[in-house]
Amino acid sequence: MLRSTAITQGIQRSPNRAMLRAVGFEDDDFNKPIVGIANGYSTITPCNMGLDVLAHRSEEAIKNAGGMPQLFGTITVSDGISMGTEGMKYSLVSREVIADAIETACNGQSMDGVLAIGGCDKNMPGAILSMARMNIPGIFVYGGTIRPGKLDGCDLTVVSAFEAVGQLTSGKIDIHRLNAVERNACPGAGSCGGMFTANTMSAAIETMGLSLPYSSTMAAEDEEKADNAAHSADVLMKAINKNIRPLDLLTKNAFENAISVIMAVGGSTNAVLHLLAIARTAGVDLSIDDFERIRQKVPVICDLKPSGNYVTVDLHKAGGIPQVMRILLDAGLLHGDCKNIEGKTQYEILENIPSSPPKGQDVIRTIRNPLYRKGHLAILKGNLATEGSVAKISGVKNPVLTGPAKVFESEEECLAAILSNKIKPGDVLVVRYEGPVGGPGMREMLAPTSAIVGQGLGDKVALITDGRFSGGTYGLVVGHVAPEAAVGGTIGLVKNGDLITVDAHNLLIQLNIDEEELQERRSKWIKPKPRYTKGILGKYARLVGTSSQGAVTDEAK
Repeated sequence: MLRSTAITQGIQRSPNRAMLRAVGFEDDDFNKPIVGIANGYSTITPCNMGLDVLAHRSEEAIKNAGGMPQLFGTITVSDGISMGTEGMKYSLVSREVIADAIETACNGQSMDGVLAIGGCDKNMPGAILSMARMNIPGIFVYGGTIRPGKLDGCDLTVVSAFEAVGQLTSGKIDIHRLNAVERNACPGAGSCGGMFTANTMSAAIETMGLSLPYSSTMAAEDEEKADNAAHSADVLMKAINKNIRPLDLLTKNAFENAISVIMAVGGSTNAVLHLLAIARTAGVDLSIDDFERIRQKVPVICDLKPSGNYVTVDLHKAGGIPQVMRILLDAGLLHGDCKNIEGKTQYEILENIPSSPPKGQDVIRTIRNPLYRKGHLAILKGNLATEGSVAKISGVKNPVLTGPAKVFESEEECLAAILSNKIKPGDVLVVRYEGPVGGPGMREMLAPTSAIVGQGLGDKVALITDGRFSGGTYGLVVGHVAPEAAVGGTIGLVKNGDLITVDAHNLLIQLNIDEEELQERRSKWIKPKPRYTKGILGKYARLVGTSSQGAVTDEAK
């Protein structure tokens, strides 16, 4: 029986029916499934400003397929706009707000299914977290990627603007060039164009079967994206009739498939955090060590920004995520028996996809000719991160460095030092008290990492933090250091000048002092007062768990 039956049938439900009539229900509609459309439309960010069109196409398609759509809004925070400010502390928090909002609306109104539409980074994991919590039939519609900006024949992304700041301060470009990059980097609607976090998570969701094949790489402004929204609505209605639910699809093998694809496309470090969170909510035994296990087997076969040459629309033209998945399947690196929202196995979905990528392009390579022999997201452990940390090593010739620590208590302090040309080759930058609790909110560090790259230091210095990195970050960077400084992690005990080793070959992140000295420092450490005690940041800091388990907020502490 449909969940909505209780509010649409029976004499005792007349008041409920009266209110539903006011929003458009007629006599024959009370026996139809009620389907929520969680619409992330917003003019806050180009990522979400095209979503209203998709919502209304979905609404029309649900009606045509025999359902009753109920449209409601969800929020977003623009990571790119809030980057480098206090506002970025709300970014990861917004993942939880989105999940809570969708769960509240759908369960509060006893909806029979949900179609979630999102664009910016936290929209995707927020929506999937809610689906895993509710376990009603659901599908995700990605708003689509932005087209690349153009300047002097070169593709630009929002990261180009961040890197240009570093180029300016190091004298590589002048202010006129910086302004030209800024004016041309983001030409219209859609999420950031490289294989950054939004496109990484959309690819993961497609791989796990909660969105349709090819949908994760479509351009926001192309007509096929609106058609995809309508098709997704039709597929969801069939899933409701067949009772295909998210937890039927979110299996351990499905998560392993998503990790394999993320490694193959060179995806964002944030995928580690989000997949761990979704798995915990879904009751799937996924750990941070699974990422390293899969990384050892799966090469990077896509040449995509931020460290590569192409953007996501180029990947779409070359065959999209289905082409990548077919290559992995043939190499024995994908579980072909996993199903999608249509009830099809990956064997069936990929059956007619060519075994080799198209000729005349070099966006997607073969398994035998990868960009990197192993995946680019390495899980490092050691006395600086006993629970683990995530290193993104794409674009780094030799991901090994031992150097003196330069310690910063916030992102702002670190960025000021970089822009003042105080960072030298061989330095290890330590940015702490930016974790889930300490920030709070685990800010991304795109501004400092881009400035480092812009100054030509991308493979000459390391940056480690208990915060996060943007999907646009690359270089010798290590984030998600856990335990974080604010809960007594070793990163909070580092002093300026201490030697630190970052060694991705040996999966090591180490503070090179003896154990006696380390314990002496630990005995003197004083827990700092929280930066926020009220409002959503105060509440988040009290509830959030460790980054090594996804930084979730709905578990008992």
